[in-house]
Amino acid sequence: MLIPMIEFQEPTRLWWLLLVPLLIGLYALLLWRKRARRANSGFSNLERLLPKQAAWKRHIAVGAAVLSLAALNVAYAAPKDTVDVPRDRATLVVTIDVSRSMEATDVQPNRLDAVKVAAKEFLGMVPPRFNISLVAFAGTASIIVPPTIDRGMVGRAIENLALAPSTAIGEGIYSSLDAVALAPADPDHPNDPAPAAVVLLSDGYTNVGRSSTKAAQAAKAAHVPIYTIAYGTPGGYVNNGGQKVNVPVDPIELAGIAQDSGGKAFKAGSSTELQEVYKSIASSVGYTKADVDVTERYAGIALGFAALASIALLSLAARWP
Repeated sequence: MLIPMIEFQEPTRLWWLLLVPLLIGLYALLLWRKRARRANSGFSNLERLLPKQAAWKRHIAVGAAVLSLAALNVAYAAPKDTVDVPRDRATLVVTIDVSRSMEATDVQPNRLDAVKVAAKEFLGMVPPRFNISLVAFAGTASIIVPPTIDRGMVGRAIENLALAPSTAIGEGIYSSLDAVALAPADPDHPNDPAPAAVVLLSDGYTNVGRSSTKAAQAAKAAHVPIYTIAYGTPGGYVNNGGQKVNVPVDPIELAGIAQDSGGKAFKAGSSTELQEVYKSIASSVGYTKADVDVTERYAGIALGFAALASIALLSLAARWP
């Protein structure tokens, strides 16, 4: 009945579990004495008169009763378990690369359109009280939607994103930090800033603007981890005036950003993979580990075993024709 990961608020009460092996030993002793007596003197007159009882029913009754006692003792020790619980509030900045390379069709219908679909689905994966902000960057970066709980507004803004030249990942990070600073304070705890994180998607590397490394370090100093998504495939390309220009995904810079900021780096080479990445990030930033009391769980298990033991005893007591 004991699970190694479970902790107990009253562990000293577990000493009562010593009754379990004692009861099992006593039952085994009684069975042995009964067999020994029959071997020496055979069946008694009373045993010959009574209907024969199935041994397996007795074993089930005793086993279920002992398991019920064990589960009840575990419940008595006030167990607690670590589970994922939704965060009450946080600020999440969705930062999307809209550079020309996002027009590549290695992900159908193209990288940017596929991102729009997945990003809008991502909005519904995080707790409703989260403030969501949208930042877009190409050669420059801008806050498209400041932190808000209005998912519809953010979704419409994602749908209206348009391509632009160059890639300034560092500028995108700095604008994301500016967006975090715009998050409204919690009216119940105005001096307690909510946790924040940035989800940054790009397919390339910085070719204009400030250093992404220094931007990531600034994010770490502000306690804002960056979850990066390197999106696309090595075979991506765009048409530039009729000329084929290769735009393979470059995950190296994004991996460094995640590491320097205290976040995590992901890769996605298809729409399905991107949806899975967003789902994983939503689970990471939208939930936190918390200890919860699970006494009722083990009390319920004890009740179930007690019911099974009762049924087995009733079956033993019945005299079926």
